[in-house]
Amino acid sequence: MPRDAAAVEPMPPHRPAPLSAPPPPPPHGRTVPARHRAARPGAAGRAHIAALDGLRGFAVVAVLLFHAGHLSGGFLGVDLFFVLSGYLITGLLLGEAAGRGRVALGAFWGRRVRRLLPALCCVVVVTVAATWAWGSAEQLRFALDDLPWVGAQAVNWHYIAEQIGYWNASDTRVFAHLWSIGVEWQFYLAWPLVVAVAARGRWGERVVAVLAGAGALVCLALTVSLGAAVDTTRAYEGTDTRGAALLLGALVATAPVRGLARRVPRRAADPVCLALACGLAAAWAVTEGEKAPLLFQGGLFAHSLAAAVLIVLMAQVPGTRSARLAGGRLPRGLGKVSYSLYLWHWPVYLLLLPRLTALGDLGGTAVAIGVSLVAAAVTTRLVEDPVRLRTGWARGGRGPVAVVALALGGAVLWVVVPEPVMGAGTVDVDQLR
Repeated sequence: MPRDAAAVEPMPPHRPAPLSAPPPPPPHGRTVPARHRAARPGAAGRAHIAALDGLRGFAVVAVLLFHAGHLSGGFLGVDLFFVLSGYLITGLLLGEAAGRGRVALGAFWGRRVRRLLPALCCVVVVTVAATWAWGSAEQLRFALDDLPWVGAQAVNWHYIAEQIGYWNASDTRVFAHLWSIGVEWQFYLAWPLVVAVAARGRWGERVVAVLAGAGALVCLALTVSLGAAVDTTRAYEGTDTRGAALLLGALVATAPVRGLARRVPRRAADPVCLALACGLAAAWAVTEGEKAPLLFQGGLFAHSLAAAVLIVLMAQVPGTRSARLAGGRLPRGLGKVSYSLYLWHWPVYLLLLPRLTALGDLGGTAVAIGVSLVAAAVTTRLVEDPVRLRTGWARGGRGPVAVVALALGGAVLWVVVPEPVMGAGTVDVDQLR
């Protein structure tokens, strides 16, 4: 499954868009700590909000526990990632359109590449080498088969075209979780073009809101139609179906929705946020994957809608208890490494967990998560942040050069690593279809 992940949007290098008004004062004269303050009008997705990092932290924990077999509905954490990504990306695009009068698409895509590609290249190259050294013949064969599609950011459509069942074939595929990264990349290519055109003029944000809402409903209709199939992989991994979560996030990033959220008093926002957070947690605890009867008949959409409302309230209403909880040190810290943690955890699970059976189920999971956390922290500190921020060893052109070198290393591995020959005692998954 995703088996997935989403990324923290870096602060763009240009000056922020002008603000039309200061944020509303906290009620009862109380001071709200800076890290919990809502984004100011016109700056959706631009101000750094600790609670959104924390939500990302909760989402990645849900995915980790799901893949370890300890949280049946934890795969829904991927949908929370999607909604967050749609919200943050659209906020940045709208802020740039308001401040500059246009969206610099080349600069936007450049920031996306710097944010996502370095860690992805690092994990992919190390995973191929580790699978060659320690993986099974099936795992290596499928890793080599999937690698070009991972490089093209289209592995989700590769799995759909090859009829590789999402819910029952991922234990042989070290890149199975990257389907969601493909969905996000494809969204990042298409949606900015829409916003760049639609956001022009006085009513630009309203037009974007209408397009996002209408697009989400179209995605819902496709999900309901395609989700009736015996194999729901097409409905689960298709960009056109999973776009609903991203577009709902985009919808709540627009000025009309932000304005509505800012009118909600904190005393009303608090119970709503707590109810929504509890509802998401309950869905993660009880949903049974493709066996859930309503998952593809509106369940995924309802979950994403609840996540979108929670996000915009946390971002626009200052000082809610839910935002303070989500913005705590632990969830916020996990959120900051969530992208690399998501990338590393699935290959670590597949290659390491079979060797930890002596520790028992919980003991093996704890060790695998610990290894994933260490790898994620190292990757974030030494690869992600330097390239994204152009600091340390990645100053000047060294960061892009290193990323290109890593990508070429992956291509070389794909060429030189011999594809395993399926032995008589090995079951070829293709023959079982």
